[in-house]
Amino acid sequence: MNTEKIKEFEKKAKVIRKHIVEMIGCAASGHPGGSLSAADIITILYFYKMKYDPKNPAMPDRDRFVLSKGHAAPGLYAALAEAGFFPKSYLKTLRQIGSSLQGHPDMLSLPGIEMSTGSLGQGLSAANGMALAARLDGLKYKVYCLIGDGESQSGQIWEAAMTASHFKIDNLIAILDHNKLQIDGSLNEIKALHPVVDKWKSFGWNVIEIDGHNISSIIKAFDQADHTNGKPTIIIADTVKGKGVSFMEGNIAFHGKAPNKDELSKALSEIGHCNE
Repeated sequence: MNTEKIKEFEKKAKVIRKHIVEMIGCAASGHPGGSLSAADIITILYFYKMKYDPKNPAMPDRDRFVLSKGHAAPGLYAALAEAGFFPKSYLKTLRQIGSSLQGHPDMLSLPGIEMSTGSLGQGLSAANGMALAARLDGLKYKVYCLIGDGESQSGQIWEAAMTASHFKIDNLIAILDHNKLQIDGSLNEIKALHPVVDKWKSFGWNVIEIDGHNISSIIKAFDQADHTNGKPTIIIADTVKGKGVSFMEGNIAFHGKAPNKDELSKALSEIGHCNE
């Protein structure tokens, strides 16, 4: 991957971040912290790795993305708009009455949403089913599932991990947005995941560790996952909650708090100019 292409993806990630803070600021409601920490990962999925067609969102052999940490919906909505699933102007309707852009993704109201999520811990189970369906239907698509730190304290995540390993679901790639914070505070103070790498390995998964904000590393990890056979893959992405906005970075207050007018202006200034 050449430097020029990497810069294009970095610019696209800035656009995604800009949309995230703008739509949450406009709605005066939402979850900026975990949306921003996943922005680089979502950017590479939608603009480098995944196969899909906005004009035919139900294409049978499309790749699937399940946002298990459904409160990070603004990041997904931003990517879908940038990918052409709906007009970018519609992003300003986030959380408004009658809008399809609900606080958590709804597969029945918006093209490109593969699974309604928000009840944490359930997305990986759904992703298992989608990935197994590909095997039964003789299709070659991949299923990507983004999970969160606090969500990983849910027992259903580990039941799903056992299932994926047992059935050798190698067209499933999970990504852990490992920003080390959750709604109530520090992950280590509430219920630590450590040693998270060893845990996933012990469940029979191929584990790849990366800097979740390094575009080259993210690309390399997804490409490496393509060549893993006989077991599912999890990419453990070391991230920063609120990444890209200084006063949100590592600040648990912005897990589910919208920026006010002055904060929004400062955030957009920090993200900087980006061509849409």
